[in-house]
Amino acid sequence: MLNYLDFEKPLSDIEGKIHELKKLAGDDEIIDTTAEIEKLEARARDLLADLYSKLTPWQKTQVARHPARPHFRDYAEGLFDEFTPLAGDRKFSNDEAIQAGLGRFRGEPVAIIGQEKGNDTKSRIRHNFGSARPEGYRKAVRILEMADRFKLPVITLIDTSGAYPGVGAEERGQAEAIARSTEMCLNVRVPIVSVIIGEGGSGGAIAIATGNRIYMLEHAIYSVISPEGAASILWRDATRAKDAAANMKITAQDLKQLGVIDDIVEEPVGGAHRDPHAVIAATGDAIAGGLAELSMLDGDMLRRNRRQKFLDMGRDL
Repeated sequence: MLNYLDFEKPLSDIEGKIHELKKLAGDDEIIDTTAEIEKLEARARDLLADLYSKLTPWQKTQVARHPARPHFRDYAEGLFDEFTPLAGDRKFSNDEAIQAGLGRFRGEPVAIIGQEKGNDTKSRIRHNFGSARPEGYRKAVRILEMADRFKLPVITLIDTSGAYPGVGAEERGQAEAIARSTEMCLNVRVPIVSVIIGEGGSGGAIAIATGNRIYMLEHAIYSVISPEGAASILWRDATRAKDAAANMKITAQDLKQLGVIDDIVEEPVGGAHRDPHAVIAATGDAIAGGLAELSMLDGDMLRRNRRQKFLDMGRDL
């Protein structure tokens, strides 16, 4: 059964009736519910399309956080061959929130970095809900250095509410680790293509999203702070997250207009969780297009263009 979001309740009611009718027909072959099921399925399709054609920023936030939304592991399995994860930062320990390693993308060797949230209680705890500690960002730096040394394009997949804010992480230099990872992204002389596949939260996201090409899924979000965090600061009331989301320009459509991202990857009607294979394939096509464009540039130009891209953000606002 699908996990329905609050605004999908009318759809939930219709699809619940469809499920009941199919069960009834299965239990009693004499009863023919085909016509009624087809009528309800048409209503459900129309309602789904209508709902997702006018999502508010807060509703998009809910979709970006949907528990069934495909995560890094799903993209890794669908896009990369021979993916070999590498563990540890060679300084303290291994962070499971950031997954990184080497693999092949459409036959070509690449370096891969991404954030994994997990898809059940056990895996979410293991991956710390996608919130990396300093070791994760130092692992990312290690992979970026390796990619630069061996001239491997870098693909990063971003999905985090933000870096882990715990005391231990701060004691081990969380801010410094994020800054070093961002600096390394700016300095490497290989192409970097970044895709925000769910949430892109704060410095925890930009630490691996400082790319030559930045794409966002249609219902992903990207912001300096979560709507709940912004509401807590502005109004001392986290329940006003909906108001914060409406004013923060966190959607892919807003960010493309502002020049923060380069393009939007369309999602299936109803969100990525309704057809993971389709959205993973579309993401692969976007990455391939970005890498093809960047393959014409030499290392110095890649580095220079990437730096200028971020210096130019907001200049004309």
